[in-house]
Amino acid sequence: MAEFWKSLPSWVRNIVVPIILLVIAWKVFWSIVGAVLGAIGFAVNILVLVGIAAAVVILIKKAAKN
Repeated sequence: MAEFWKSLPSWVRNIVVPIILLVIAWKVFWSIVGAVLGAIGFAVNILVLVGIAAAVVILIKKAAKN
């Protein structure tokens, strides 16, 4: 691997490779951010659903008393 690295032109080693690594790191970062935001959004949706279900149960119990 070291021989391959040394065989590359210096402009590839100094410019192209860091740009490719930066692009890959950027993609990985936003993939992680997207996964975390997706999980948070899913949790919020579940909490809203549970809240609506609790409100319906409370309203049904109040209606049954009357």
